[in-house]
Amino acid sequence: MTSSAPSSMHSSAAAPAAAAPALPVHVPLAVQIRGAAVEGVHYGTVAATDGEGALLWGAGSPEAPFFPRSALKPLQAVALVRAGLSLPDELLALAAASHSGGAAHREGTRRILSLHGLDETVLENTTDLPYGVREREEWIAAGGHADRVCQNCSGKHAAMAAVCILNDWPTAGYLVPTHPLQRLIAATVADLTGEEPAGWTTDGCGTPLPAVSLVGMARAYGRIARAAADGSECPEAAVGRAMSLHPAMVAGDGRDVTALMHAVPGAVAKDGFEGVQLVGLPDGRAVGVKVSDGGDRARMPIAVRALAALGLPEAREGGPLAALATQPVLGGGRRVGVLTALDDALPPAAV
Repeated sequence: MTSSAPSSMHSSAAAPAAAAPALPVHVPLAVQIRGAAVEGVHYGTVAATDGEGALLWGAGSPEAPFFPRSALKPLQAVALVRAGLSLPDELLALAAASHSGGAAHREGTRRILSLHGLDETVLENTTDLPYGVREREEWIAAGGHADRVCQNCSGKHAAMAAVCILNDWPTAGYLVPTHPLQRLIAATVADLTGEEPAGWTTDGCGTPLPAVSLVGMARAYGRIARAAADGSECPEAAVGRAMSLHPAMVAGDGRDVTALMHAVPGAVAKDGFEGVQLVGLPDGRAVGVKVSDGGDRARMPIAVRALAALGLPEAREGGPLAALATQPVLGGGRRVGVLTALDDALPPAAV
């Protein structure tokens, strides 16, 4: 029987397979213990930087490229302010948010748009239901459906469209990598991280997404938080101040990054899908976490343990961040174990 497949299919099948991407080197950072046994192990990478952005210590592959996902949003927000965006603090915090989709978040997104003569038809992010469980249930019960304003990145997209208006750039196609807005964001990411991205892809909401190192991301967060603490008038300070003053706009009620920023005055914290967490401190130090399996549950316990190693008082045992440092493991409705960071994976907690 003669095959009817195109000749190109034969040639591609005969071609050597593309090399698989290199696997990053991760180390055990957290365990889930049930009873007396280790039930699960989370591997990952941690980076801690000093007040000047240099690596203090790390575990795993802190200098290897990775995708920061939504932890990139504060850097994107800095680029927007550099391009002329001026918003009340609560709305600028929303521009850096992965919000829960509550009423304040939805109304804030629409306010950003209306302040610049726009409406939600200009948004190019994906549609979704509210990210927060309670917010989603309330929205569905009220007859709501998936749309762009509910989607957790809508504040960022509204701010991106606003910047296009301010600079006479086309709003259509503002997510295209060659658009002036995205070129500005790429330059800002390189500036704040101190490195050129190793590559680019597309994030879940449709924005261009660079591959940078965890060290570079920590450096950027430290710079943003320190600028805000110093009372500077630069774009980094504006974003850091907005986030630390309005943590509920950055995430939402019951979200761990909101709780962390409430507990640590002046901290700038943001999570990202696939197990990413960044925290910048007012003195310019910062920590970054990437959980290798992308699981979310170990992200904050590892981050709190890293902050304890930096000597942050709130991260000490019994401190305000203690509730974020572990998670109970339940059996039959009662606690039978714990999810916790490994003490020997990072430097000792400073006293």
